[in-house]
Amino acid sequence: MGANISAETQTIANSSPTKKSKVIAFHSSATWKIHFEAVKQTNTLMVIDFTATWCAPCRYMEPAMNEFAAKYTDVEFIKIDVDELDEVAKEFGVQAMPTFILIKQGKEVDKVVGARKDELQNKIEKHSLIKHQNVMF
Repeated sequence: MGANISAETQTIANSSPTKKSKVIAFHSSATWKIHFEAVKQTNTLMVIDFTATWCAPCRYMEPAMNEFAAKYTDVEFIKIDVDELDEVAKEFGVQAMPTFILIKQGKEVDKVVGARKDELQNKIEKHSLIKHQNVMF
C-alpha cells in the first residue's frame, strides 16, 4: 500500500526527443479515482487496458500498448490489473481480458474486447485529438 502509481510504469520515448508517452499502471483505487476525475475535465482520449498477470492474450498485447503509447503521445494509456483493482473493473463492466475501454471526458466512446491490435489501433485513431496518418515515401 502507499504506492500510487506502479514502479513498473513504463516510459517510452518516441521519435521526438522532448516528448514522451507512457503506460501508467494503477495499484490504488483511490489514486485511480483522483486521476480519472482530473482527466475527465479534459478532452484527452484515455485508453484503459484491463489486464491480468495470468492472461496470455494480455501479455501478447503489452508490446502493442507500449508501441501505441510511443506513437500516440496525445493519448493517455492506463493499465489496470483486474485482480488487483476488481472494483474498478466492475465499474466498467469488464467481463473478459484483455478489455480496452476508450474514454473521453469521462464517457466511454469505444471498446475492444480481446487481443485485437488492429481494431484497437483503428479506434484510437478514430477518437484521437490528432489525426495520425501513415505516410508512405
